[in-house]
Amino acid sequence: MKKISLIIFLCHCLITVNAQQQYDKAVNEQIARVETNLSGSIVIDGKPFTLEERMKHYNVAGVSVAVIDNYKMVWAKAYGYADKEENRKVTTNTMFEPGSISKSLNAVGILQLAQQGKLDLYQDINQYLLNWKFPYDTVSHGKKITTAQLLSHTAGLGVHGFPGYHRDSPIASVTDILDGRPPSNTEAVRSLTEPGKEVRYSGGGILITQQMLTDLSKQPYEQYMNEHVLGPLGMTNSSFHQPPSTSLRKKLATGYKTNGDEVPGKYFIYPEKAAAGLWTTPTDISKYIIEIQQAYQGKSSKVLNQEMVKLHLTPYKDDVALGTYIQNRNGEKYFVHSASNEGFTGYFLGGLTNGKGVALFVNSEDGEVLLELLNSVTLEYNWEGFRKPEQITTVPVNDTITSKYIGEYILDGFLSEIKKQKDGLYLWTNGISSKMYFTSSTEFRNLELGGAKAFTFDNAGTVTGYSNTINGRLRAKGQKINALDTLKAKPGQWGVLGRHLLETKNYDKAVGFLSKGLASEPSDSSLVRNLAHSYLFKGDLEQSIELYRRYLKSGKTEHDLRKSLKNDFQYLRNAGFDHSVIKKAGDILLFRTNK
Repeated sequence: MKKISLIIFLCHCLITVNAQQQYDKAVNEQIARVETNLSGSIVIDGKPFTLEERMKHYNVAGVSVAVIDNYKMVWAKAYGYADKEENRKVTTNTMFEPGSISKSLNAVGILQLAQQGKLDLYQDINQYLLNWKFPYDTVSHGKKITTAQLLSHTAGLGVHGFPGYHRDSPIASVTDILDGRPPSNTEAVRSLTEPGKEVRYSGGGILITQQMLTDLSKQPYEQYMNEHVLGPLGMTNSSFHQPPSTSLRKKLATGYKTNGDEVPGKYFIYPEKAAAGLWTTPTDISKYIIEIQQAYQGKSSKVLNQEMVKLHLTPYKDDVALGTYIQNRNGEKYFVHSASNEGFTGYFLGGLTNGKGVALFVNSEDGEVLLELLNSVTLEYNWEGFRKPEQITTVPVNDTITSKYIGEYILDGFLSEIKKQKDGLYLWTNGISSKMYFTSSTEFRNLELGGAKAFTFDNAGTVTGYSNTINGRLRAKGQKINALDTLKAKPGQWGVLGRHLLETKNYDKAVGFLSKGLASEPSDSSLVRNLAHSYLFKGDLEQSIELYRRYLKSGKTEHDLRKSLKNDFQYLRNAGFDHSVIKKAGDILLFRTNK
């Protein structure tokens, strides 16, 4: 047995204040190593992170995890806060709303109906839909959609996912959502391509299976799933009730945005229960994983027999099975599903034959810490098929050299910025700001952004751009931006970088990039709005008002656009922008703004 260091032990004691169960010395040492060995694909200077450090870095309120080894849950732990305002800590019984993991449990319910002979997975779904029928049109080319196609996202349907409903807003019925009728907040679920042709992720298709289950069982969806799936699996801290019952309130985690703000109303309501409505815990998901692993080998059949479980874990098309995704890692196969709802992120992974698994939840929209925690678990328990992180050694590079790298770049159509901060240079792209770790005076790595980057130069030694190499293969070679005239960025990139430059108060550059974007994408009203903001804060009130008025006539009803603009003014005010000029613009536009 390895002797655990005092530092690791102390860190373990500090971070596990929310532990719900005591474990023996060997397991506690395993837990402590997991908590102090987080990393992405690289480790900088031999120093992995602690879970506490990464939770702080990603602004994550709470984490809950359960680990499976040799077909048993060996430990479960909770960290941080279920609700910061209430000072309520996460426990292993705290329920999260991790979105699409619902689809895996829903598939178990649907496969159980097939196992009972109540539906044929390969026949027209309209045979089993009683209170609503799918309206076929010419897009399907005369082909019928099957239940297997719905579960494997090969039915060719639209509506990728669901945004959820505020707790105080009208909640649409399932049939209203399927037909896109108010108060539904998504379009109708209809064919976009011929069924069976390709994998096209569709939460809308999963919602059809919810309607199918309620029609066939003649029971409310949550009641059937509790009696026939969750109950037999022993998932006593799980529920498909939407909205959740008031008796569960103190067990529910509150969701948080990436910036740490609480989700309005603490969580959203998802009447699309089969696709996104499950409230659950990592411990309960572990019960599902273990039962599926055992049933796959014919050693259990609490809900599904071996034949049906093999359908659940065998790719139907590409890597998609009926309710799960299959990863083949150098011959070792795993079934997985990731998930995200408003304010929540989750992930589970289980080995088909090695008895290993993990379930990980956070009450945050940023789930990066889960991947780093997964890496730590797979290292500690020697999971086959997972790479060990690359060890990187950094070198000091003086300011004279690094100052030449500061500026804007375009790489494979994506815009980025390199900027100096207190602790070094940072590369910003697509909303991610990642510290640059130099491995030589011209090469660097990032924790959050993959690949090995290297600056390029002309014959005079002037920086011309940087390249990105992933797994030894040159993936992209970009250029440093000196003029905007001839640049061709991917759609949306001008707005993304322009907004970033605005929010970092680099108004002149924001004006340049947003103006270029507006010339390229004249129908994008957000470019007009952000360009108006940039002129406002750089002191050109007249130009900003002209652009604001243009924005208010740019598409939707003026009422909606005014509401959007007013909300953006409030966001900028809260972010520390000049209140007086915001009020001045609002008064001219006949808004009532906060003083």
